[in-house]
Amino acid sequence: MIAPVTEADLPELLPLMRGYCDFYEVDPSDEALLAMSRELIADPAKEGVQLIARDGSGHAVGFATIFWTWTTLSASRLAVMNDLFVSADARGGGVADALIAACAERAREHSATSLDWQTAHDNHRAQKVYDRVGAQRDDRWLDYSLDV
Repeated sequence: MIAPVTEADLPELLPLMRGYCDFYEVDPSDEALLAMSRELIADPAKEGVQLIARDGSGHAVGFATIFWTWTTLSASRLAVMNDLFVSADARGGGVADALIAACAERAREHSATSLDWQTAHDNHRAQKVYDRVGAQRDDRWLDYSLDV
């Protein structure tokens, strides 16, 4: 089952977000992670939405985060799947595919013309998932970041 994150989900969401951050070797505070989630809960139409995946027993096993933006290149709204994470014990069971499908549905509902995301060059397992769901790899762009 996949549903939008609510305040009641935060205690189970936090360890999943921490696992995601650990994978990418970053360490934002729990307070900062929860504050971000609360901003999304408060205004999903403007900010974006987090989705939580639960197994058949109701345990949280994954999450995805979508942020809304625009793209001048098609003069349309864009959904950015900034986060996608499935707990190690739930991997290989279709949770990632289901989260991507749910994100795509949310993007369509929000009138986005595209759902875009990134992954690390060495995250080959995720790349296999993305290839399997029919996503198109785009090698035209290089990512840059500027700390401000």
